[in-house]
Amino acid sequence: MKNTAKGLIFSLKKYAIHDGPGIRTTIFFKGCPLRCLWCHNPESYLPQPELMVTTTRCSQCGQCINSCPNTAIHMSNGLLFTDPNTCTHCGQCVQHCPTRARELTGHFVSADEVVEEIEKDLIFYDSSGGGMTASGGEPLSQPEFLLAVLKKCKNRSIHTVVDTCCFAQRAILEKVSPYTDLFLCDLKHLDNETHRQLTGVPNDLILNNIRWLSQHHGSIIIRFPLIPGCNDANANIEATASFTRSLPNLKRVDLLQYNPGGAEKQQRLIHTNNSINCNQTLSSQRLDEISQQFKMNGIPVTIGG
Repeated sequence: MKNTAKGLIFSLKKYAIHDGPGIRTTIFFKGCPLRCLWCHNPESYLPQPELMVTTTRCSQCGQCINSCPNTAIHMSNGLLFTDPNTCTHCGQCVQHCPTRARELTGHFVSADEVVEEIEKDLIFYDSSGGGMTASGGEPLSQPEFLLAVLKKCKNRSIHTVVDTCCFAQRAILEKVSPYTDLFLCDLKHLDNETHRQLTGVPNDLILNNIRWLSQHHGSIIIRFPLIPGCNDANANIEATASFTRSLPNLKRVDLLQYNPGGAEKQQRLIHTNNSINCNQTLSSQRLDEISQQFKMNGIPVTIGG
């Protein structure tokens, strides 16, 4: 029986090895309630397709100007500009761009279409203990579509992972939990106000949801992205270790290095309000020191996940 649930995704990555156990197919859901200053997927923010422009590919042929129904594109001093206040992300300029300098990120798919792609790699899942991972963006922001994909995967005995910031209504977690084999829960900062400054939202809902999952689901991994100057101070490391130590059924903590790729992608987006200004990663020595702080608290920890 066909499932008509539709969802908005911006990428489907095959042979992923960092999004859960084994070889996986990762589905990147579009739309996220957080605005992390270091996000490496800024194209995931808005719950709609949006225009991205790679200026180095542009031949300045002007076909995009003629094709735009909203006159949002114009030439100035020999360069093409797209007005973010006028652009509606209709995609007309994308269709007429001969060099593929313009692209729409985000497209709608059905749960059946997604699972059909996932099923193509069953042999790799079976041999490696892999499966499907829902990531983003934030998969819980599209609960009906997520649930449809998870149910179809479980019916086919495909291992399921949900990679989430946990900023969602408890009722959504309760519906998704029975069809999820493993939760990867992002933990950004333990101080509520600092978390708001860094991500745009407070952390009380997130922490409460992580507590609930650790008590009622029984299979979670905490993912702790380490961003120099944002959340790598010893006080926050200790607070994070203390919080994770209190969680029952915690498999481990994964320490994740900052991924600087988001800054380049953000420059290509037409609509963006975020400012990614982190341009460094922690040293191996500092990562080892943080890892030891968790281990001294009796917490299993890996670097890189």
